[in-house]
Amino acid sequence: MTLSAPYCERPLAVRCGAFGDMVLLTALIRVLYAEFRLPVDIVTSGSWSEPLLHGQPGVGQIFSMRSRKTPYWLSGDQKRVVRELRARGAGPTWFCDGDDAAGPILERAGIPRECIVDVKDHRLLPGEHATEQWRRFAQIMPRMAPVGAHRADIDAIAPGCYLEVAQSQRVELAAWLEARDLADQPLLLLQIGNKRTMRRGLRRMAVNNKYWPLERWAEVLKFLRQRHPSHAILLLGTGPEYELNRQLASLAGVQGLHNVADDLPIPRLIALLDRAEGLLSVDSGPAHAAAGVGCPQVVLFGKALPSLYRPWGTAGPEVELVRGELEGEPNMLGIDTREVIAAWSRLKLRASGS
Repeated sequence: MTLSAPYCERPLAVRCGAFGDMVLLTALIRVLYAEFRLPVDIVTSGSWSEPLLHGQPGVGQIFSMRSRKTPYWLSGDQKRVVRELRARGAGPTWFCDGDDAAGPILERAGIPRECIVDVKDHRLLPGEHATEQWRRFAQIMPRMAPVGAHRADIDAIAPGCYLEVAQSQRVELAAWLEARDLADQPLLLLQIGNKRTMRRGLRRMAVNNKYWPLERWAEVLKFLRQRHPSHAILLLGTGPEYELNRQLASLAGVQGLHNVADDLPIPRLIALLDRAEGLLSVDSGPAHAAAGVGCPQVVLFGKALPSLYRPWGTAGPEVELVRGELEGEPNMLGIDTREVIAAWSRLKLRASGS
């Protein structure tokens, strides 16, 4: 077979997913890096992937576009990625998306099917966790045998996702905490929203399967304040979630809450998760990131399968899952506040500043 682009030995992974999906992908990146002993280049979309993955162990060049679903003739980002991939060259490629929306990017870049391993040809096994699937998938080689691969000692690669926190991130976080008079306080984190919360709008939160009523969050917040009187409690989120957090803080009426959803770029969020003693969250990207840095957490699950999406980090932090049912079906609205309080009471927090 003759390639229409130069050959590149570095592995390429294509994953256009949400924030949590990209954290989970680190399980694949780490195996490919061990097999090739070369950085893994990433094709991705969205504003979160590059700041999340840049500088992470085993990550090479990141080819990022705003959306893979925009018509090609309208997307300058897609055209740029195609040019960059052609200049990079074709080689062993792991296509990790469940749909084919990003497939034309590879075709236009001259990467042939013989170089590609497609996850749709290697479906999830019964009971398999997402990180286990990526770990298995990374060991499958394309039909066009890559030159640089060797059999890695898979047992030496800890299962789960992993995020490294750079010293520069810790320094920046320390200055940020100092500016907010939080430098010397132990920290607890709360993530009540998710991408569906904001996508559907605050007035339509009841149709969100990761929605838990503010009244219940307020009750849990009152418990946290009573149980941890010296801790600062930080309300996480993205900019649009600031108003949601503000409503919660007003409803709870407790002291020592800090709504930081308007001031959390991803590198700072990761460093904050690394610094905090614990996190209470819905099933979300920050929950996976917390697992990646070893932050203990309580996670509320709705319809998603914990067997597939339970936060799982290489550091093995404590994770307490809380699930509920309504009319015999998994539903976050079936979770009682007492169950969340009991789960938090069982959680072993880590020492402040770890």
